[in-house]
Amino acid sequence: MTHNGIDIDQYVLFTIYPFAAFMVSGLVARKTKMAEVTKYIIQAAICIAFSIVYFVAVPNGGAQGLAIVLAMFSAILLLMARKHKIHPEPEEDQQSSTRA
Repeated sequence: MTHNGIDIDQYVLFTIYPFAAFMVSGLVARKTKMAEVTKYIIQAAICIAFSIVYFVAVPNGGAQGLAIVLAMFSAILLLMARKHKIHPEPEEDQQSSTRA
């Protein structure tokens, strides 16, 4: 079996790091009552950043599959942000009307 440059324990850590950053950003967004659109854009940026770092920095293509999955997940998050921007939730609609 060929060795791709990283061990299984490193690969598990490579999956835990984006997950932890993703969850921390979600927690901060909830505590600060951030808009859903902004939260999704920040989480997509986190996924894109990890994807680029994994694609460039990990030797012998050891995390290219994970980088591709993170890039696809960021695309989904950007589509969700677009959906919430075009069709806001009813509760967000009420909050925006009370602020004005």
